[in-house]
Amino acid sequence: MAAPRYKHLVDTLALAIRSGRLAAGARLSTHRELAAREGIAVVTATRVYAELEAMGLVSREQGRGTFVRDIAVPAGHGIDQQVVATDAVDLSFNYPSLPGQADLLRQALREVAASGDLDSLLRYQPHRGRPQDRASIARHLTRRGLTTDADRVLITNGAQHGLAITVMALLNAGDVVAVDALTYPGFKVLAHAFHLDLEPIPATTAGPDLDALEKLCATRPVRAIYTMPTLHNPLGWVMPAADRTRLTDIARQHGPLIIEDASYAYLVEDPPAPLAATAPDITVHVSGLSKSIATGLRVGFVVAPATTLPSLERAIRATTWNTPALTTAVACRWLDDGTVDQLEVRKRRDAEARQALARQELAGLSLVGHPSSYFTWLPLPDDARADRLTATLARWHISVSTAEPYNTSAHTPQALRLALGSTDLDRLRTTLRTVRQVVVEDAHN
Repeated sequence: MAAPRYKHLVDTLALAIRSGRLAAGARLSTHRELAAREGIAVVTATRVYAELEAMGLVSREQGRGTFVRDIAVPAGHGIDQQVVATDAVDLSFNYPSLPGQADLLRQALREVAASGDLDSLLRYQPHRGRPQDRASIARHLTRRGLTTDADRVLITNGAQHGLAITVMALLNAGDVVAVDALTYPGFKVLAHAFHLDLEPIPATTAGPDLDALEKLCATRPVRAIYTMPTLHNPLGWVMPAADRTRLTDIARQHGPLIIEDASYAYLVEDPPAPLAATAPDITVHVSGLSKSIATGLRVGFVVAPATTLPSLERAIRATTWNTPALTTAVACRWLDDGTVDQLEVRKRRDAEARQALARQELAGLSLVGHPSSYFTWLPLPDDARADRLTATLARWHISVSTAEPYNTSAHTPQALRLALGSTDLDRLRTTLRTVRQVVVEDAHN
């Protein structure tokens, strides 16, 4: 059977883009212009562009048109962890590490090996974690402003696993989930895998637009609200206490579950209380130690309403059975002896220094971020193309993320997210100077 005519048009345009005859950043004909030129219906022209977008070859921007993507930027860049060349600087992912961390691990492993508990760590563990380990985490959370009983704590294989079991256990395919218009890519991956219907909420300077959230909850059956109230990724906001109260009031009025992601909350000194502290019956609080200690230390934790615990525990059993006991034992030793608290303070100061350096070296450019964050958001000048800049920076051996992995709305802003924690300060300084040079030169061309 012959392919529909529009498929041949898709193939022709795809070949022109891949061969370079249609250059990256080129604005394509409007839907009506394409339809008139090719003798097809406007709805068919829309279908052509939709298929090209699904192939990763074009991007549509509300009010501006359809543009050829720079296909030198690999699919999934900024959401999938790519292999970065040894001579490249990775500003797309954070791996913050402090001097002496490896020595701390060596010492902790020696202590665990010398303890009488070693044999028990080689056996299966309770799905939600050993009681003494959950108690250590509960004490740690109390210092973060969340007083909770150890019985409501579940230990997971990192915060991402905590989000995954929350989605698996408490949501169903087709459920409507309110998210920020720019949100954490890891949650987008879960939403795609479990067929959730994400509804974007626009942002204010201090958090989600709660009027828009309330309107959404009144008009659609919102099953959950995914939010990062303390140091939002990627915009760095910290929601004021009054806004947190209103958000929980909206949830109580309309019934959705709150999923609170606190992965970066440790970077904020004296933030307002977590949502789970004031609304523990409707909030699942997810965090971990990968961001604050080391990305390879896959120890996360979930604090959840009592009614949800059996379902969450079954999801842990279905995915990992239990968190590896050895790494959990090391993490809980550090929680109990103050090592985690000390590292978090040091990393907060390190992030402050890097954020200040970014604002110094990128002076004159518009930056959005928290003063103690390991990342900053760089909105681009008018007519700039984030994919083109990303490809240019890649030729300078610099890896950055565009807004695309973070975007949940119809319009993807032209912006870059710069992770600041994966290289030393001297190299970060020279790298940021190159970023500024590339952005400025692009604006003048």
